[in-house]
Amino acid sequence: MSAPDLGDGIELSAAELIALRPRCHALTLPMHRPAASALAGNYRSRFRGRGVDFVESRNYQPGDDIRNMDWRVTARTGRAHTKVFQEERERPVLVLIDASASLFFGTRHCLKSVAAGRLAAAIAWTAVTRGDRIGAFFFAPGEHRELRPAGGRRGAMRVIKGLVDWLVPSRAQAEVEPLSLALQRLRHAVRPGSLVLVLSDFYGLDEDCHRHLSRLRQHNDVVGCQLLDPAEERLPGGRYPISDGQENSLLDTALAADQERFLGMSEQHLGAPRAMFQRHQCGWFTLRTTDDPVEVLGRELRVLTGRKS
Repeated sequence: MSAPDLGDGIELSAAELIALRPRCHALTLPMHRPAASALAGNYRSRFRGRGVDFVESRNYQPGDDIRNMDWRVTARTGRAHTKVFQEERERPVLVLIDASASLFFGTRHCLKSVAAGRLAAAIAWTAVTRGDRIGAFFFAPGEHRELRPAGGRRGAMRVIKGLVDWLVPSRAQAEVEPLSLALQRLRHAVRPGSLVLVLSDFYGLDEDCHRHLSRLRQHNDVVGCQLLDPAEERLPGGRYPISDGQENSLLDTALAADQERFLGMSEQHLGAPRAMFQRHQCGWFTLRTTDDPVEVLGRELRVLTGRKS
């Protein structure tokens, strides 16, 4: 299903990203690892203390709060016991936006950069609705910007402003940097127990991504999303000028050999990042420029959280 007509499809506006908020109320982000934030919130943490969920009774230790005494177990065993509860912690959610030049491309409905921005905004509204803190890491060749996770509407609006400022076609550069640089910087910025969503078209994928993704996954939940334009999957018959930024050539998809070569390149481009994320037990989904980002996010989140539609 095509996405609603929210803007011109070339540049993002704050109004179109704010308008996504009501549609995100029913969504829930995936959670597999214990949260490790220092703030109280809606997720069980790896810390034990006072909270709403009873975990166990154990022998009383000096300094334990007498209000948590388990008198029934104490009376049964003859030894002082105290109740232990599972604390709940707020979870940081961090969205990485890989704004390489190839993201500012699109043949139908909108640029991939616009699709990425709309998806990131939907993630932000979903996060803050559930009590999470939302932050962002914007990456482009030669520059990056970090927005530390913050809660509530203020946190979502900081991300939206960042998306509008960052994802503009005039920022596109011919320079190319590997995605591994973004993942390396992200590793040092993210707090353990976070949910990390990597939004990219993955043209900058390299072998070092495996190492950084593996280490990132050790202490966080990680989900990858590949941004795609339909023309990157299949082209109608015709002659197309192509370039890798240095050399120019002509692709004639009316020729069987050229069409086969193009399809092989397309399958490689779609398969390599998916295989990498799945290898490291990360979540994975794709978003096309013709998709409704909120519908895709809702559908994929049900899969990632193991919920039935």
